[in-house]
Amino acid sequence: MTVQSVILAAGMGTRLARPHPKSLTELSDGRTIMHQQVHNLEHAFGGDLRLTVVVGYKLEQILEHVPHASFVYNENFDQTNTSKSLLKALRNSAEGGVLWMNGDVVFDPRILDILNDFVRREQSFVAVDVAHVSDEEVKYTVGSAGYIKELSKAIPAADAKGEAVGINYVSQNDKQKLIARLEEVDEQDYFERAIELSIELDGAQWLPVDISAFYAVEVDFPEDLVRANASI
Repeated sequence: MTVQSVILAAGMGTRLARPHPKSLTELSDGRTIMHQQVHNLEHAFGGDLRLTVVVGYKLEQILEHVPHASFVYNENFDQTNTSKSLLKALRNSAEGGVLWMNGDVVFDPRILDILNDFVRREQSFVAVDVAHVSDEEVKYTVGSAGYIKELSKAIPAADAKGEAVGINYVSQNDKQKLIARLEEVDEQDYFERAIELSIELDGAQWLPVDISAFYAVEVDFPEDLVRANASI
């Protein structure tokens, strides 16, 4: 089974204040964030992996960094958010579901062992950490059946079940619904807004998959990089 995987790496990453794309930030083990992600994906899926990277800011550096990947260009990288980068990737994907991740997530490779089961059975999901709930992160609530009901930074921490870690999967059955919602959301929206709309308006069922036994750090600020380096 071919596993289509996308890394969203078009953004400028201004909060980390680096002279290169944030995904090319070097970790303490000598790898970049992107190389860590690619190594994890290759270890989990081997020859079944079909990798696409969405590029924008200083794209030449990323093209040279992972030359064996396929690339999708978000020419409006400085005016749009992750919703439009994901939209371009899904429009260019082949038939079947798509696993995607933000290009700034440093994570334990064992997470993909857990997620692989859901990928193989074509279940849309959002990987979540139930051990931490920060006001600044994307949080979620669930409905009575256990599927995600809300997915937003605006959810009060006291009401949230946990936070999303930036690794997600859309099944073949839900992909066109998500594409349609990505098309209609605002250019500055995160892709989570489109997931919310697909749940609310299309009846899509997104499962929260708990990966909190392992580390997953989104590197937005220098202190996040310190935490990521302490984990690897």
